[in-house]
Amino acid sequence: MIEISTDKTRLQINTIQNFLTTSYWAKGRTIDEVRKTIENSFCFGAYLGEKQIGFARVVTDYTVFAYLMDVFILPEYRSQGYSKQFIKTINTTSELQSCKIWMLKTADAHGLYKQFGYTELECPEKVMERLIK
Repeated sequence: MIEISTDKTRLQINTIQNFLTTSYWAKGRTIDEVRKTIENSFCFGAYLGEKQIGFARVVTDYTVFAYLMDVFILPEYRSQGYSKQFIKTINTTSELQSCKIWMLKTADAHGLYKQFGYTELECPEKVMERLIK
């Protein structure tokens, strides 16, 4: 079983950046950008002993809205139930219980998130985004 912590002082920034920089959603994100995103988010680390094996962050107002981002378990630790434990802990953490709207984007983990109540947009025609390339 993994330990999940919201203590930012335990986060291993190099582990996080090394994974994110190779992901499809954060390719090339610099170490300074990773630090800034951590400073401005509610973060979760997943640990086996002292080794960080996972990370997630939530951008939130702690009242209405929570946006789940940058979620990962390192590849060598997948298929052991850690992702499910991680998402369950994030969804049930006391600091976020008043949030009624949760969002995330994923290209390949729909099956995992559906187990925890995430669905396709109910009214996609009401959702807009602004992408800066």
